[in-house]
Amino acid sequence: MVRLIPRPPLARLHAPPPPPPPPRLPAGLPLPLLPAPALAATLLEAVSSSPSLPHLRHLHALLVRVPLPATSLPFLFSRLLRRLAALQPPHAPLPYALNVFSAVSPPDPFLAAALLRFAFLTQPPLLPFRVFSYLRGAHGTELPFLPFAFSTLAKSATASRSLLAAAAAHAVSVLVGGFDRHRFVENSLISAYVACGDVGAARKVFDEMVAKDVISWTSIVVAYSRSGDMRSAEEVFGRCPVKDMVAWTAMVTGYAQNAMPVKALEVFDGMEALGMVIDEVSLTGAISACAQLGAVRRAAWVQEIAERTGFGNNVVVGSGLVDMYAKCGLIDEASKVFHGMQEKNVYTYSSMIAGLASHGRASEAIALFKEMVDRANVEPNHVTFIGVLTACSHAGMVGEGRYYFAQMKDRYGIIPSADHYACMVDLFGRAGLVDEALDLVRSMTVKPHGGVWGALLGACRIHGKSEIAKVVAEHLFKLEPESVGNYVLLSNTLASAGKWDEVSKVRILMRKHRLKKDPAVSLFEGRDGLVHQFFASDNVHPRTQEIKKALLDLVAKLKLEGYVPILSSIVYDVNDEEKERLLMGHSEKLALSFGLLTLGSGCTIRIIKNLRICDDCHLFMRLLSRVESVEIVVRDNMRFHHFKNGECSCGGFW
Repeated sequence: MVRLIPRPPLARLHAPPPPPPPPRLPAGLPLPLLPAPALAATLLEAVSSSPSLPHLRHLHALLVRVPLPATSLPFLFSRLLRRLAALQPPHAPLPYALNVFSAVSPPDPFLAAALLRFAFLTQPPLLPFRVFSYLRGAHGTELPFLPFAFSTLAKSATASRSLLAAAAAHAVSVLVGGFDRHRFVENSLISAYVACGDVGAARKVFDEMVAKDVISWTSIVVAYSRSGDMRSAEEVFGRCPVKDMVAWTAMVTGYAQNAMPVKALEVFDGMEALGMVIDEVSLTGAISACAQLGAVRRAAWVQEIAERTGFGNNVVVGSGLVDMYAKCGLIDEASKVFHGMQEKNVYTYSSMIAGLASHGRASEAIALFKEMVDRANVEPNHVTFIGVLTACSHAGMVGEGRYYFAQMKDRYGIIPSADHYACMVDLFGRAGLVDEALDLVRSMTVKPHGGVWGALLGACRIHGKSEIAKVVAEHLFKLEPESVGNYVLLSNTLASAGKWDEVSKVRILMRKHRLKKDPAVSLFEGRDGLVHQFFASDNVHPRTQEIKKALLDLVAKLKLEGYVPILSSIVYDVNDEEKERLLMGHSEKLALSFGLLTLGSGCTIRIIKNLRICDDCHLFMRLLSRVESVEIVVRDNMRFHHFKNGECSCGGFW
């Protein structure tokens, strides 16, 4: 037998209880003898500044008892509802607000809008729709609605992130109010659709607007930038008759969040040049863009703007600056910003710990973690532990990794996520404990994601575990069938084992899925701040011939010092001469050659690469740092490598 569960008590909206008797006035207190307009003004001021619910109830009694013009009552009662909603915490129940509404007859549309606003501010997000239904059922066409009533419904849909509610607010604004062409309502509907993720519906409302204002234009720019459709955002932004700070900021953050850092900095530069107000959101977007580019000079420029605009000590901006400098290869500068911050929170510490970890300074990362929990009394979160475990992984600190992985749950009550397991798998894999890494994956308490299996596949590649690699790849292909990196990693693992027939099968599978390998690209920031881009075997750069000739000279010089190319870094079945030629075309070598041409020996060359640096390029740069007396900083997709005096900060773990 199926039991029907009754609706919540809100069904009582259809039959509100009778209003409670007004509080008894103190004996002997005469009613005010002021003229009606002055009395109304006095009561309005008293309601607006009332400190408590009992005081408001007392004023409510006065409003009912004293003689006031009928035209004053709706406004006074709406102000009473507004003050009731503003009490912290809100004490007035909805039935009391309904009684306030019922005190005015005939029902007043201004007071109805105030009642809906009260329901929105003090009750569950979708309750205004129930109140609206009650008002329609109780009063029908006798009660006309103001546009503000429908904007409140749209705001309720926004707060609840309910697309169904947004569509309902849209429908009643047309069918009941006829306000679908009221700009205030239209802007509220756009915001509701944007909050619910329906950019198409928001754009339809926008396109049908007769008169658009800056809020309308900005809302659509924000909608597209949040959804990642930067082409459409750019189109609307370009047509904005007036661009406010919110629109500019949306473009900066949109480009930054969608891996378009150059565009983000161009827009931020335009913002700054026009004298637009720079806030912490736009600054954070620009900081993120600099971090992605690894642009040192741009980073210093953004920090200067942060300090000039008064955000230098802002904890959010400061945490971003720490992360930015760490990702630009300036870990000491990141540390300087960190220690100079007056206020630090868990995100600040987590950014610094992660930065130290990515630069191979594991001992400092762990020491900072201990300072964080023991001296600063800052509680770590799951992100903090990802930084700590990454530090252990990059330094081969297996024992420490096991310890902190256990501490995370036992001491801090943080349940390990798939990301934490991925760190542990990476730690075991780098240390050669591939079988133990596989056992850990099989014993996970959460479902392993692509990052976990990817870390295990990477370990198989490093240690030549081709059979385990095939098992791991099957899981990855199911989880991420369109991720070309998984196919490439399996192919490279099989190629290193000389299993060329199986390599061919993987490449056929890639062609079947129409997957193409991501091209290797390296970025180098010149002395003028211009970022140069180099692809493998690049012939596009205007100084290509000069770069390649200089690279040949460097190879010849290093061979005299004992350099022997690591041909196994090429995973194609070609002869040794062809492998050596392909190694010469690696993007990081081209960027390095250009860096030496433009900066000279005795300098620091910073390179960012989108893929893992190969064994041969790693050896090449390590030797070159000693022969040419140059410091080389490379950020690959795993970590930073600081080459100096023939050594690398990674210590062989990467």
